[in-house]
Amino acid sequence: MDLKQQIERLKELKTQLYQKDFLLTWEKSEDELKMVLEVAAILKNMRDENISSKVFDSGLAISNFRDNSTRTRFSFASAANLLGLHVQDLDEKKSQIAHGETVRETANMISFLSDFIGIRDDMYIGEGHKYMLEVGEALDDGYKQGVLPVRPGIVNLQCDQDHPTQSMADLLSLKEHFGSLEALRGKKIVMSWAYSPSYGKPLSVPQGIITLMSRFGMNVELAYPEGYELIPEMVDIARNNAKVSGGSFHIGHSMTEAVKDADIVYPKSWAPFHVMQQRTQLLQKGDANGLEDLEKACLAENAKFKDWEYNEEKVQLTKNQDALYMHCLPADITDISCDAGEVSKDVFEKYRIPTYVEAGFKPYIIAAMMFTNRFENAPGTLSEILKNSPKRVLY
Repeated sequence: MDLKQQIERLKELKTQLYQKDFLLTWEKSEDELKMVLEVAAILKNMRDENISSKVFDSGLAISNFRDNSTRTRFSFASAANLLGLHVQDLDEKKSQIAHGETVRETANMISFLSDFIGIRDDMYIGEGHKYMLEVGEALDDGYKQGVLPVRPGIVNLQCDQDHPTQSMADLLSLKEHFGSLEALRGKKIVMSWAYSPSYGKPLSVPQGIITLMSRFGMNVELAYPEGYELIPEMVDIARNNAKVSGGSFHIGHSMTEAVKDADIVYPKSWAPFHVMQQRTQLLQKGDANGLEDLEKACLAENAKFKDWEYNEEKVQLTKNQDALYMHCLPADITDISCDAGEVSKDVFEKYRIPTYVEAGFKPYIIAAMMFTNRFENAPGTLSEILKNSPKRVLY
């Protein structure tokens, strides 16, 4: 299918993405998710064909990372640049936030010539998504009062509940790998906890995977040792999604059992919901001793489950002994990044390039979230780009 045909197909989708923040995938309709996926694929194909997709002559995309990041940080910068925006980091340590500046004030002060704000806030249970809503309310007020010429769109680059840019990139990767979204129906995907020699890893990746993949008729298997539960509301969303889509959702407590006949395996460590709640309280109190004690207890508990490593023995249990391995990266690789980890070094090496390809879809997903937020007629705007066919590399 050529670019014209891809763009024409977008007209079949009924969406309300225009001027809407992209915060949680389960807030979006199936058509809206498909629109973001298809626009991302079109933007990728345009770049592959040396067509510039710069729809902005100027403007800022504000990068607000309240936690560390490599892939998502550079994906956001790449996406902004792809559309013609300049990226400016908001380093809260260098801002007046340290002097008591409010969220309402900061949101407006950074937004005079800004078109988008990307936010990562995943450290505190019950706070990350809440913070993004607070920023959004401040922007609404600034725009309504005539302070801001446009209301910048917000893209969730990971919060305590969801990691939509990751899960959507993963879904696009699966769509490309298996040929279509329809081909994903009936495929078994295993979202499994895996051992890590660290604690405090966010819940948003596994929650993002189970709540999104269950929208498209997949058979979702969530596996973890007893006691390593996710946020209950997120699990309920996945279970309900599976009923609506015709897929299935099951929870088990054995990685070995879960991966049997799997088409896709996603072994990823996370901290139990109750631990993240406790950790949040200690962080908010600034209780360094309490945090140290919690870490020791959690690492000792993790060490009981070192056999939760995805290795060749488990690969042999998957469908055709070759299920697609997925990971948001960086993975804890046994004998490479740690003594014992989420995945054996031979299995990771076997699937290393596919995980890089998986990660490579994220800049286009973020760009598509921005594009559909700003342009009410996304197909029409893409058609104009294609009609003019400006070259990205001029010589």
